[in-house]
Amino acid sequence: MAQDHRLQPQRFELKYLIKNRIVTPLRDFVSAYLELDDFSVGKPNNSYEIHSVYLDSFGLDTHHATVNGDKNRYKLRLRYYDGAAGSPVFCEIKQRIDNSILKKRAPVPRDIVPMVIAGQLPPPEQLLSREPRHYAALQRFIELSQRLNAQPRLHNHYLREAWVSPHDNSIRVTLDRNIEVEPYFGNLAITTMTNPVRIYREFVVLELKFTGRYPNWFNTLVSRFNLMRGAAMKYSGGVSSIGEQFFQRHEPEWEMQAAFRMN
Repeated sequence: MAQDHRLQPQRFELKYLIKNRIVTPLRDFVSAYLELDDFSVGKPNNSYEIHSVYLDSFGLDTHHATVNGDKNRYKLRLRYYDGAAGSPVFCEIKQRIDNSILKKRAPVPRDIVPMVIAGQLPPPEQLLSREPRHYAALQRFIELSQRLNAQPRLHNHYLREAWVSPHDNSIRVTLDRNIEVEPYFGNLAITTMTNPVRIYREFVVLELKFTGRYPNWFNTLVSRFNLMRGAAMKYSGGVSSIGEQFFQRHEPEWEMQAAFRMN
């Protein structure tokens, strides 16, 4: 699939919140080791759009697992890059096992997203890929969502600049900015937002990602720019910023609160 090569099935991730003023020199440093991701090339500020809809239980079980620092946890989300009718929507499981991140995802047509959210497994002929790994990932996504009785809770949007190691994508550095979130309870892969809240407003989220051996030059980068690891959670950070109660109710309550904040 067009965007599927972005995925690293198993990796390690280190996250940092950095100031905008160091982005340019940091970018210059990284460019000596990596090249721009195909989807960043030619884009303003080297950045492409990412949308995600996160699914969770009414009690926000996956959010609480993150807040509590559970070593073995997962998130369920829909990931997509635009609103075009023919563009795929990826059903993703992002699982943490101790310090390792494992991802599985399956591309589906946008028009069958409501079916997936309802817990129905589409027949193979309706899918965008016949690869067994994709079908198995979709089966697992639906199984986990049904186990939690998970429904859409949050929609986020941000801009990503991505740098990758040539040829194998074993090393990846991303810079995420303008992260906006809001409660969402629908069953579509939407791109519009009604009353978004900006999180990590003063920062850019830097992620250093690698498979296998930790790259030695990461140590140099961290030391040169005096980086300190920190939490930068795009789902749980959004839920915590807005308030859990707004993700356990329905849209009218959120809309009234948003209108109150704007007045």
